[in-house]
Amino acid sequence: MKSPLRVLFCVSIIDVLGFGVLIPLIPYMGERFNASPEVITAILGSYSLCQFIAAPFWGRMSDRHGRRAILMSSLGGACLSYAVLAVANGLGLLLLSRMLAGFMAGNLAAAFAYASDVSTPQERAHSMGIVGAAIGVGFMVGIPVGGTLSGNDAATANFVRPALVSVALSLLAILLVKFKLPESRMPAERAQRRERGASPLRLLRERAALRSIAGAALLVVCSYGILESIFVIWAFGRFGVGPRTVGLALFGVSLLTVLMQGGFIRALVPRLGEAVLGALGVLAYALGLVIVAVAGHSVPLVGVGLALAGLGMGAFTPCASALASKQSRESDRGAVMGTYQASTSLARVIGPFVSGYLYEILGPDSPFLVGAFITLPAIWLLLRSRRRAPDAEPAAAATESAPSRRSTLPGQ
Repeated sequence: MKSPLRVLFCVSIIDVLGFGVLIPLIPYMGERFNASPEVITAILGSYSLCQFIAAPFWGRMSDRHGRRAILMSSLGGACLSYAVLAVANGLGLLLLSRMLAGFMAGNLAAAFAYASDVSTPQERAHSMGIVGAAIGVGFMVGIPVGGTLSGNDAATANFVRPALVSVALSLLAILLVKFKLPESRMPAERAQRRERGASPLRLLRERAALRSIAGAALLVVCSYGILESIFVIWAFGRFGVGPRTVGLALFGVSLLTVLMQGGFIRALVPRLGEAVLGALGVLAYALGLVIVAVAGHSVPLVGVGLALAGLGMGAFTPCASALASKQSRESDRGAVMGTYQASTSLARVIGPFVSGYLYEILGPDSPFLVGAFITLPAIWLLLRSRRRAPDAEPAAAATESAPSRRSTLPGQ
């Protein structure tokens, strides 16, 4: 792994670790404030709603001002959101914290754009997998840490300690970016992007393959948003478990996702290609959701379903990100990745907002079945993107193959 990617890997882990610490806690905080499942999942969805609004903006800003500036700004905003969460004593501050965190979550688009900057087209899926693996590690470690810090009794769980730990982690990530991460986009390159840049709708209208990839991501991540937002409520209702147990279950899912993104991707992409591997990941993920839905009270069967879902997402995420980045040119990579990130953010808005209603109206297992059903068209969209990719890739590939692109970063 090249030196800049190693630092980006560490920054992404620390950043998402701070976010992951809080994932198993928000539903329990909502329960403490007497919120219904629909309200709790809507609060979770408010994070992604604000991220959806802000992601294209942050992507364009990273093209104009550099990746480091956007990473540090968004990390600072995340730090403030965790501080608000630490003092939350009602649904108002809980909602404010989630909305602020979502609006400042431009670091993911900037991180993926950075990984694309320092990679050749042939290395793209592996580099995206490294960032995806870092995100997975952050979730994997953060979720059980958050559950452990808060305790396993839902009635007496401590939510202040995890929030303060997240503040400290965000500050550490800011220091790493400032002192250890070199800028991937030099001033001369940023000078070419002083204009506003293409809007997400224009990029989607002009690049057919990007439309297919963003559509696939919308469906899969919407389904994952359903799983992510309802699983804690479902597990508490079905098995009566607290934050620590839920954290450990989600830890196992994240571990398998990380193993796929960090290791198997590099071996499988040359054999299958990003589109085919991503499609197989979608199929495995959908099958996993169906198994969870029909598992009843069988904990081992739930574990099998979650394992398949984790492996499927581990295959889909870096492949879809790599395919999206190949639709960019050197001058608009941040805008393209911001557009792709906006599609996943919109999905994370829809998923949590509908999951609570599905749970209440159609029954506790219905969110998993609906999630499995809506992901299946993503297989067709990913395979379709292979036939539509050549209209955008040549310009991007020609630019990215220039030797000067690889000589601007120390340690390469």
